[in-house]
Amino acid sequence: MRPPDRMAVGIERLVALHMALPLPTISLEPDPYRLAAKRIKRCTFRRLIQLETGVDRLYDVECLLPDRRVPIPLGHLEAATPICNSCTAPHTFRPDED
Repeated sequence: MRPPDRMAVGIERLVALHMALPLPTISLEPDPYRLAAKRIKRCTFRRLIQLETGVDRLYDVECLLPDRRVPIPLGHLEAATPICNSCTAPHTFRPDED
């Protein structure tokens, strides 16, 4: 058996160094594990009531608009989020939320 030619080995190395490799593909859809949880706007008229449920932290939400005397129950936090975020009452949200 004949030993490999030095020139042929050098050319193979040169080709291997300059060979095009496929670029990694990046999905345009966000990874569901990296998405932030839906956020409820910080309001000056909202009352959160923590429920005693053991391991999980659950909250009931009440709206105290307009006079802070009679609370309006909005349900649990997930149900109240779209209601609170769509509120258009003036001066209800903290200044850093606008």
